[in-house]
Amino acid sequence: MASHPGPVGRRERAKEDKRHRIVDAAGALFAEHGVGGVTTQQIADRAGVAIGTLYLYASTKAELLILVQNQKFAIAVDDGLRAAGADLRGGVGTAAAVLALLEPVVACIREQPENGRTYLHELLFGDPSEPHRSHGLALSGRLENGLSGILVRDPRIVSADADSLARVIVAIVHVTTTAALHLRDSLPEILDHIRRQISAVLPGPAHAIAVWHASGAPKAPVTSAVNATSSEIGAIRIGRRGLPGVWMADSRI
Repeated sequence: MASHPGPVGRRERAKEDKRHRIVDAAGALFAEHGVGGVTTQQIADRAGVAIGTLYLYASTKAELLILVQNQKFAIAVDDGLRAAGADLRGGVGTAAAVLALLEPVVACIREQPENGRTYLHELLFGDPSEPHRSHGLALSGRLENGLSGILVRDPRIVSADADSLARVIVAIVHVTTTAALHLRDSLPEILDHIRRQISAVLPGPAHAIAVWHASGAPKAPVTSAVNATSSEIGAIRIGRRGLPGVWMADSRI
């Protein structure tokens, strides 16, 4: 029997158009009100589709959130991988490359804290066989693989431990970005918490770091970034590169 690609193509285009409208409507409403302040009927109304049509693309509001956040998360992981690759080519240390990879990911999660927390919760505790969750978990796997690829380049890290250490770092990100304790923290504060924890888990001896006041006058050195205050980390000036978890005021090291 002869095939008829024309009508099939039109149907597929119509389905894809509805999907885009639903995703765009859900993304806009979630950004405006948070996932808890939006109903599926509101999303269907803004997308201009029947509620039954919406459920053909996502059976719950949680799945709609995952569908929306997956798109943002994919872009963030891609941006982080590019940034980390550029830093590695520039000869920066392991911690700096790890943080370069994580920064856009953390920014994505914290763009709307309620949505980010719910998204990660659904990925961790929802049905992993559900297609949208499966895609989100695959994205998380890409992040872990990217971290592992950075860590395995460090001669201080045993290759067999790189994957486990990458999972530990991802766990740090998950807990820090979703914990109620940090719910009201700003993005720079969240990143600072993550930097400190990463500096504690990456290998390497403690080094004396000269911390300077804004006036340029040095104060007593601290032994690691973990012991420095947030303001001190932003003003660290040191003469060597590659110390774990430390960012200079003008460049990553």
